[in-house]
Amino acid sequence: VQLQASGGGLVQAGGSLRLSCAVSGRTFSTYALGWFRQAPGKEREFVAAISLSGRSTYYADSVKGRSTISRDNARNTIALAIRSLKPDDTAVYYCAATSGRSWTEGYDSWGQGTLVTVSS
Repeated sequence: VQLQASGGGLVQAGGSLRLSCAVSGRTFSTYALGWFRQAPGKEREFVAAISLSGRSTYYADSVKGRSTISRDNARNTIALAIRSLKPDDTAVYYCAATSGRSWTEGYDSWGQGTLVTVSS
């Protein structure tokens, strides 16, 4: 599975952003597609995930209630929209795919990251 993330940029606190990830290649064994982020000096953390069918989603507490992950089957993309952005949301965001059964671990295909910077 190949993944290509896009949509990062500089946003003011309180604003919103929509990240997109193009998915290609063999996805027949993929269970879920997800977003992770890594802030400067911190470990990479799970943000949100969506099942390959798009029927199920799962969110980290840090973004729950102000983010939406979605899947566009026609375009073979996933998107992550985050509202009410905070400076703590500043990070490199990665999209990933997993063939396992965990929402938050075991991702084995990764795209390149896209940088999101939230200014206060």
